Amino acid sequence: MIPTGRGPDLNTGGTPTGRAGGQSTRPAPSAQKPPVTFRTLVRALRGLGLDGQKPVLVHSSLKAFGKVQGGADTAAAALLDVFDKVMVPTFTYKTMVVPEAGPPDNAIRYGAHTDQNKIAEFFHPEMPADKMMGKIAEVIRTHPDAVRSGHPVLSFAGINVEKYLETQLLSEPYAPIAAMYDDGGWVVLLGVDHTSNTTIHLGERLAGRQRYLRWALMSDMIVACPNFPYCSDGFNAIQPLMAPFLKSTLVDSALIQAMPIPELVDTVRQLLEADPTALLCNRTDCLACNTIRRNIQQAKGRQ
Repeated sequence: MIPTGRGPDLNTGGTPTGRAGGQSTRPAPSAQKPPVTFRTLVRALRGLGLDGQKPVLVHSSLKAFGKVQGGADTAAAALLDVFDKVMVPTFTYKTMVVPEAGPPDNAIRYGAHTDQNKIAEFFHPEMPADKMMGKIAEVIRTHPDAVRSGHPVLSFAGINVEKYLETQLLSEPYAPIAAMYDDGGWVVLLGVDHTSNTTIHLGERLAGRQRYLRWALMSDMIVACPNFPYCSDGFNAIQPLMAPFLKSTLVDSALIQAMPIPELVDTVRQLLEADPTALLCNRTDCLACNTIRRNIQQAKGRQ
């Protein structure tokens, strides 16, 4: 752990979730409205009825709320006022590099990212989170009491969440979410949909969905990052199945949703065990999803 004061399309298949830059849940404003205040956000978050002592993993888009008085600082303060343990994704895609050659069936085009490799940066503890994580995540990352995990691409940060962050390994990037599962944690989506819902990747992992190998710059070396997830463009298909477990509210026209991590992960796992192609996107250029779909079809052909 490290105390702390859409990303590069390396496979033409999207990026792991966590992003704030996916589909906003806010419709186009029809008229100028007064700014959202700290009290408004606190009232809405408390109105979800969650146990404030349970850990929460927050994915957020500040712009989904229109004008917020005090900006991301206000939104982060509201979260910390309501919840004791707050964790956010602080992913850093700019550390990623692609070798000239590597293992097969890895949903990547080797040797085609020379320009991207030239501008890749070595991960360091104070590296800002990718902009796709959103401004609220960055405010929490830089909070004086925040702690950050050390994964060079898929780090998390938060306050009072050291117990979860210390479980993360290069080989198990989503172990912090698994630890939150054990403690009955919640996912909170602030103005974003399930394409930003990182926890769905944990359900994929537990269901045995194919993972990939990626590489990143860290401590003056290149490190391999196994069990790397990818495309989340098909994740909104989980919404109807989560309806019985969802708690939601509106701030102006921005949707806030909360769902228990155990029920979300278990629902994803059961869905994929019944239909291994569920939650894959339909983009013809998505190497990640199309590789999984092809391998499933080949496996069926061998039965």
